[in-house]
Order: sequence, then C-alpha cells, then structure tokens
Amino acid sequence: MKKRLLLLSNSTMPGEPYLGWPKNHIRDFLGKKVKKVLFFPYAGVTISHSDYKQNVATAMSEIGYQVVSIYDAETSGDFLAGFDAIMVGGGNTFQLAATMQAKKFIQPIREAVENGKPFIGWSAGSNIACPTIRTTNDMPIVQPESFLALNLVRFQINAHYTEATLQHHGGETRIMRINEFLTANPTETVVGLPEGSLMRLENGSLYFAGKGPCKVFRYSKEPEAFIDGDDLSFLLKSQR
Repeated sequence: MKKRLLLLSNSTMPGEPYLGWPKNHIRDFLGKKVKKVLFFPYAGVTISHSDYKQNVATAMSEIGYQVVSIYDAETSGDFLAGFDAIMVGGGNTFQLAATMQAKKFIQPIREAVENGKPFIGWSAGSNIACPTIRTTNDMPIVQPESFLALNLVRFQINAHYTEATLQHHGGETRIMRINEFLTANPTETVVGLPEGSLMRLENGSLYFAGKGPCKVFRYSKEPEAFIDGDDLSFLLKSQR
C-alpha cells in the first residue's frame, strides 16, 4: 500500500509553540526526501489565510521543510506534482469541505495520496481524510455540496475527543453524540482522537501515538481503548 497519512487531533497544546507537540512526529513521518509541502488553509475562518500559512511555514522551517500555500500555487493541470507532501490545517470542517468541493480538489488530492504523496492533517484536516465530515465537532457555518470527504480511510474521526464534562452544563456529552451517530449509521466506526495524539498510516499499517487513550466506537459495542504504540490496522479493513 502506497498511502501514507499522519492524522493529528490538534495542532497545539496550551502553553506550547505552534505545532510544538507534533513537530518530531512530522519530521519522522516526512523524512529527508520531502522538501516542499503544499498547505491548504481553507479551514481557517477568523485567521487570514496568509497569517495561517505563515504560522505553519515558520514551524515547519524549523525542521527543514518549505511550505507553500495553495493560494500561492498554480492550480491548473497536475498542480500537486510540484510538491512532495500535502498538509491540511484545522479550523472549521464545513468551510474546508465547501471550499475543496467548490474548487474540485477532492479527487486530485485523493488520487495523489492514494499514489503515495504523504498527507498530514490536523483537526478539520483529519476530518476531511475520512469518508465524510459527519463526525466533526464544528458548527455548519457554511453549506458544502455534500458531507463527502477524501475517503482516505474507512473510519470516521472525532478530533479533540474528550470525556470531560462541564459543571452545570446539561447538554450531550461527546460519547452521547458519537452514539447518536452510530445509532443512525450502525455500520460505521468512529475513532475518538484526544488532544496531543495522532494516527500514522504507512506500509499498510495504522498505529496510534501520543496522549491517550483513543477510543474506538462501534454500534451496540463497548468502546475499545488504545494507548501510545498500539496497532490499529484492523480499522483499515471492512468493519461489518
């Protein structure tokens, strides 16, 4: 299998530099052959795309990679061919999906990654790697053409997964929301990816790394917990 993915729950932990916690994971994943990375800042809403790109470029330059924004790249023909890797930032998943769909980027990105171009995403950028964006936490501030996403993995991701509850808050917990999704979609699988954690796919294997545990949810089954270093390759197979 050529496909290589690094799917992060989040970019930055409180009190740390931007992309601080995953920086070593990114460098290990991309290696020395990768030099030029194409960045998609479409999920950014309250940050300008140029500022977003600069934040990412600054962090990535510290580990030896050049970042170019899709806004500064030629987008005709095989526009991905001039870049060694693809990076999709977090923000609002509906905004990200709507923009990628409108620009007809879903299919070329999927084909490039299926053919071996490394893909890194965090938060919304990880949601967009799933079959659909239906397990995002984000508010639908815009309406995309559909909920369909890149379909690079068979399962759904719930980024920023937490089991924390707020005092005096009567709304649904994250677990309740995921169970609602599974009740409506009983053949799906959802991975709750907590802050400071990621999944890495390469050579046909999928592993969990970072702070955990992550939780794997299936309809009518107890959630399974996994910790740093655990093999999640079973998620790459048909779930039902």
